[in-house]
Amino acid sequence: MEFSSRNDIEFRSVTKKYGDVTAVADVDLNVPKGAFLALLGPSGCGKTTCLRMIGGFEQPTGGSVLIDGHEMNGVPAYRRPVNMVFQHYALFPHFNVEQNVAYGLRQMRPRLTGSEISRRVAEALEMVRLSGFASRRIHEMSGGQQQRVALARAIVNRPSVLLLDEPLAALDKKLRSAMQIELQTLQRELGITFVLVTHDQEEALSMADVVCVMNAGRIRQLGTPQEVYDHPADLFVADFVGKTNRIAVTIEPDGNTLRLADGSALAAGARRGVAAGAAIMAIRPETIRLTRAANGGPAFKGTVTHRIFLGSSAEYAVTVADLGDFLVTADRRNLTESELVEPGEAVFLGFDPAAAHVFPASSAT
Repeated sequence: MEFSSRNDIEFRSVTKKYGDVTAVADVDLNVPKGAFLALLGPSGCGKTTCLRMIGGFEQPTGGSVLIDGHEMNGVPAYRRPVNMVFQHYALFPHFNVEQNVAYGLRQMRPRLTGSEISRRVAEALEMVRLSGFASRRIHEMSGGQQQRVALARAIVNRPSVLLLDEPLAALDKKLRSAMQIELQTLQRELGITFVLVTHDQEEALSMADVVCVMNAGRIRQLGTPQEVYDHPADLFVADFVGKTNRIAVTIEPDGNTLRLADGSALAAGARRGVAAGAAIMAIRPETIRLTRAANGGPAFKGTVTHRIFLGSSAEYAVTVADLGDFLVTADRRNLTESELVEPGEAVFLGFDPAAAHVFPASSAT
């Protein structure tokens, strides 16, 4: 996606404190126009506080929040070019669909004409594929339909930025997947900036084109979904985004060799300037090859302890002497010897050292 050079949202050294607790610590963030940004992180990491500061529901303790180049510090929520979709939608149960969507338009000053309100409500409902539902009561709508009503109400005012506070959390898995696609489509059609808060890494990676991983009030990594997944900035990101096997290693003085606890050696992979000495090697489960026989290259013999069948793939827990437990994801189409490996079977694990990432041992805490 092409972005203009101007940012829709900027955080300049933003800090937010609640008494002695620092929720957001000296954050700098630029969100380009037309981006779909996901703020991703565990509970308490500061992502929702950042969203609320963009929306005007919270004010920063220090630093500046800008929208479209204009400082927003002290500007109330209702005067910002921003709308928000809440996790539980916050729809008015005593209004029908049309009345819910029109609510914000009826509060605008100078007042809009009735025909203009009706036209814009009809346009918004068409965008979220709810034409013909204008007179439907909210309690008559499914969860997915209610979510789309909330979206229509948010976009009908034509905001510069749409904020999404875990809007899919209440939906079942199948409907959530469908709504993820609908949100992406809607964002492309509208061309406005979306900011999504989620703790669901799969949701962030599948929907956003920019992912901001946060922890303890700070940004740990900002990049495309592929960059964050394939090239994690630190061990926290590697652990939080996706699944990761952590293996204690020692980097030899030559800087090119990893010594494992069983005495075996591997070529050092991506090290990001990690010095010689104790370190942690992180390897994704899907990059590990699982076979019943050693087939050349470095391989570690282990025993399958558990198997989780996932349809097109299977996850295996494999214990390797002196190295510990490994999680391996195997695509069933690549298991030519047998469809599935049974718990208790001996297997060999192999991987390309270049697929591993090595981080300082101190980052393990």
